[in-house]
Amino acid sequence: MESLMFQHLYYINWKIGNINQPTQFLKYLIVYLHTHEENYMKKYTFWSITMLLITITMFAINRKSSADGSVINNQIIKAQPASLAITSAEEMLEQYITETYSILGLTQSGLSMDVFKKAFIGYLNLKDGGKINPTKNILSIVDFTKSSRTKRLWIIDLAAQKLLFNTLVAHGQGSGNDMATSFSNLNNSHQSSLGFYITNEIYFGKHGLSLKMDGMDEGYNTNARERAVVVHGAAYVSQSAINQLGRLGRSHGCPALPSELTKPIIETIKNKTVLFINGSESKYSSAYLNPTGAAQNYAAQFAAPQSSI
Repeated sequence: MESLMFQHLYYINWKIGNINQPTQFLKYLIVYLHTHEENYMKKYTFWSITMLLITITMFAINRKSSADGSVINNQIIKAQPASLAITSAEEMLEQYITETYSILGLTQSGLSMDVFKKAFIGYLNLKDGGKINPTKNILSIVDFTKSSRTKRLWIIDLAAQKLLFNTLVAHGQGSGNDMATSFSNLNNSHQSSLGFYITNEIYFGKHGLSLKMDGMDEGYNTNARERAVVVHGAAYVSQSAINQLGRLGRSHGCPALPSELTKPIIETIKNKTVLFINGSESKYSSAYLNPTGAAQNYAAQFAAPQSSI
């Protein structure tokens, strides 16, 4: 019986445009009626209350334009300009990004909101395209606008809203010394490549345990596999290297990790998770940085469990 009343109230909420307070009101009403059922249910039957709600619903409908929407198969279909619907979805996504950024404490760890937002938008679009493992919710972010002396790799569990790793990561020899300023997708450039990657299979190479990746951004990182741009560990990614050189050592284009963290990080991010490498290249663009598509994808799964984000 309560579910029917909730359906009526939800419909009223939609017409009036207020979701929170009326829903709370009905919850309180039901609790009140159950609590006082001996006094009130004898006088007012359930069906009387239901008819009252239906009457209020019809009154609310008459107050709004018939163009506002309709109910089809028990689902509320709201007729409104597409731009308005998209704005609402984008606002919903913006709120989630802001809250998650705060929960993760990313300001304190040095990751900017702008870079996190780019990475998360790309993650949603890649997920919507079926590019990533649906059972994993791992997002890795490298920010090469920062000095190699800083911890510029973040690995995040989006489902748990937890920062798993924040550590050092090397850039390519051809990209610069302490700061990475040049980027390339060309063989033998020894430069890092910007953009979105999907992690793949583990293997053992000259650097030991390593992780292959595929670049998703045409013209920016799609030669990653051919160039053998992989995740691996290296002794030159350490505080001792910084103390000796005044910066990290550099790779041939790989995002190299501290040796002691190589295994746990690779085990965490393997098997089709997203890695986003941000840099200072102003010309960089990506089809996966589409905020409208990401917002629509997020809104579509808004009612799903958090682990599916």
